[in-house]
Amino acid sequence: MTITEQIDQKHQEDLQRLRGFCLMDDDFMTKCFEGDPQYIQFVLRIILNKPDLVVVDVRTQVFMENLLNRSVRLDILATDSTGKKFNIEIQRSDKGAGRKRARFNSSMMDVTLLQKGKDWSALPETWVIFITENDVIGKGLPLYQIERCILSTGESFNDGSHILYVNGAYRDETPLGKLMHDFSCTNPANMYYDVLAERVRFFKESKEGVSIMCKVMEDMRSQAALERVKTVVYRMLSDGVLSLEKIAEYAELPLEEVKKLQAEQHA
Repeated sequence: MTITEQIDQKHQEDLQRLRGFCLMDDDFMTKCFEGDPQYIQFVLRIILNKPDLVVVDVRTQVFMENLLNRSVRLDILATDSTGKKFNIEIQRSDKGAGRKRARFNSSMMDVTLLQKGKDWSALPETWVIFITENDVIGKGLPLYQIERCILSTGESFNDGSHILYVNGAYRDETPLGKLMHDFSCTNPANMYYDVLAERVRFFKESKEGVSIMCKVMEDMRSQAALERVKTVVYRMLSDGVLSLEKIAEYAELPLEEVKKLQAEQHA
C-alpha cells in the first residue's frame, strides 16, 4: 500500500469514527461547545432548571496545574454573569466519575480560582457537574445533587460548593430527559433540540466541521503515540543502563525532553 493509499484509508477510518460520535464523547462534546457560550448555556439552563442563566465565558480542556502534586484537565469551565464557575465533565466510564474525582475537581477549582491576596469571601460559587452515560449513583433518579451540610442540625453548610451528577441514561419527555436523549444521538436528525442538532450537524456533515474533527483525531493519535514513547523512556530511565543521549536517540526525542521526563520521574 502506497503512502497516499495509507493516508486515504486513515481518512476513511476517521470519517467512519466521526459518524459514531455523540455528545457523550468528551472530545467531540468539547469541540462542539468551545468558543461560543450559547451551547453550554443551553445545557446548563436545562440541567439546573435556571432559564435565566447567562454564560459569559466558556473554555474547554482547561489545565489546572498543581506544582507539588497532581494536576487536572477540565473538559469545560464556564462562567455565568454572576461569577459562578461551572466545571462540566462527560464520562462514559463509571470509574472516571468517582466521588473522589468530583471532590478533587472541586478542590482544584477552589485553589486555582482564588487569586493571591484575595479574601476567602471572594471565592466564587462553584459547580462540578458530571454527565455520565450510566446511572453511576444507581438510584434511578435523573439528578443527584451533593451538598455539604451540618449533620447535627440538618442545615446546609452554604459554602458555595456544589457537585451534581446527571444520569445520562435517564429518558422521559421532560426537558432533561430529552437532553440526555440528544447527548446519546449519533444522528443529528434524531435530536430534539435544534440548537444542539445544528452544532452536531456542522461537525459531522459540513466540509469545514469534518476537517476540524479529522484534525482533532489526528492530534489525538499523535498524542497517544507520544505517550507510548514516554512510557518506554520512563522504563529506560528506570533501568539506568543507557545514557540520556542514547535514550534520546532511540526514542527520537530532543535531549532536553528526556531530561525533563527524568526530572518528572524523580519529582
